[in-house]
Amino acid sequence: MFLNNKHILVTGGTGSLGKTIVRRLLTGEAGVPRRITVFSRDETKQHHMRADFRNLGEATDETIYTRSKDILAFQIGDMRDRDSVSRAIQDVDIVFNAAALKQVPTCEQFPFQAVQTNVVGAQNLVCAIRDTRNQVEQVVAISTDKACKPINVMGMTKAIMERIFIEANLQCSHTRFNGVRYGNVIASRGSVVPFFIQQIDGGGPVTITTPDMTRFLLSLDQAVDTVFAAVQHARTGEIFVPKVQAARIVDLARVLIDGRDIAVINTGIRPGEKVHEIMVSEEERIRTVERGAYYVIQPMLQELQPAYVDQPVLGGEYSSQDVTLDDDGIRRLLGPIIPQIRQGLMA
Repeated sequence: MFLNNKHILVTGGTGSLGKTIVRRLLTGEAGVPRRITVFSRDETKQHHMRADFRNLGEATDETIYTRSKDILAFQIGDMRDRDSVSRAIQDVDIVFNAAALKQVPTCEQFPFQAVQTNVVGAQNLVCAIRDTRNQVEQVVAISTDKACKPINVMGMTKAIMERIFIEANLQCSHTRFNGVRYGNVIASRGSVVPFFIQQIDGGGPVTITTPDMTRFLLSLDQAVDTVFAAVQHARTGEIFVPKVQAARIVDLARVLIDGRDIAVINTGIRPGEKVHEIMVSEEERIRTVERGAYYVIQPMLQELQPAYVDQPVLGGEYSSQDVTLDDDGIRRLLGPIIPQIRQGLMA
């Protein structure tokens, strides 16, 4: 079990992905960690997260409940503050870096704030590991499809974050830095699906930016699966990209409306949005290999590159424009997830 007896730090651990990572860690499916530390700057979210894990009502959650009391810890801090990052990594074996400003419109309005968290925060983590000579075994950076050929501030800062962590392999020879990159996480805060459900429950209208828009779609658990795959199998400087399905946003809205008399309004593309997202670019595909359910992007830096990739597995960009989900496929994908979303909206 690859995470057995490890001390794991989850930065941004009170976010949608961070909470799902922690829940999966507490099940023991990947081994029972020695300690799990949630690092974030929001004391209220930490309080609610602690209470959620301590007040689980399902009998099947007893293991999670018990372990949350025994091994789960919370630490207030900010990725922008190198001292608090240095304190957080003490005695840590593995870091999942999920801390980020990730709302596209917000990052467009406050670009330097995005730089401070997504870029400076990443560098602070690297410097803390390098300067304290802390024996962190591995850092997995959580990135996004928006980092691929970025046109918005969020994507630009995430792209730089990726490069900072990849280059860190040259500075911190005792630590392996990897990344994961994926698309729209269906049940996460800010995702289009909870937004549509709120609009539909309110009687509409449902607002879409353009009928042509497409997105990669995956569940929170698929996102965590990608993170765990990177922990197990990623080599130095590699970025793991899940093979997931893509859909038109207008089809997503139609399936959720499900025949009800609810209007759909086109509002136009927001600042910083793409019509289609890309997870592997034309340039990256020539150094991309395939490992099971994942595409793996080899590092750009020559010092970290493995043997030359003779046969790239992709004939072109890995783009959401290549739609794979019809209405029935969307229904199958959303079916198990919608109850979780509704529960989250009521919380």
